[in-house]
Amino acid sequence: MNVIVAKWTIDEYHSMIDAGILCDRKVELLEGEIIEMSPEGEPHAYCSHEAGQYLTNLLGTRATIRQAKPITLPNDSEPEPDLAIVQSLGREYREHHPYPENVFWLIEYANSSLDKDLALKPKIYAAAGILEYWFVNLKKLHLVVFRDILDGEYATKQTWTTGIIQPLAFPDISISVEQICDRA
Repeated sequence: MNVIVAKWTIDEYHSMIDAGILCDRKVELLEGEIIEMSPEGEPHAYCSHEAGQYLTNLLGTRATIRQAKPITLPNDSEPEPDLAIVQSLGREYREHHPYPENVFWLIEYANSSLDKDLALKPKIYAAAGILEYWFVNLKKLHLVVFRDILDGEYATKQTWTTGIIQPLAFPDISISVEQICDRA
């Protein structure tokens, strides 16, 4: 038996949102498929919020930290990363979500959605040209950093448990891995 999956464009997805079809569902669009998002447990909500505050203090006005807000990607994807470190474009975001060229890097936290966030999302983000993607495994409290796009995929994947990391977009900023992973 062949299963045919209905694919949706970003415009169709936005029409469903505008019509209220998805109002009671926590979903995101990934490669044209509407995917249910896992509920946030306490560790997820706490860690992503604290990391967002930490990065806001570190980066100041150099970037905006958007927490659990959509970004619009050209591959019929509109994910809602836990933290999107984006250009500070102010009211421009009333007209559109950040596009790949507005994104400095993304951070996802996961406890139960490990497969989606470690397998599917790096492919989507790299294909869209997001230069850097950080993933925090809440079970192991480590940070996985994806970088160096080659042929539409991240060529480098490093796992950090401690130390200092500099994001590609801000090499003069030192970020504590312990703060991002709540090991401090």
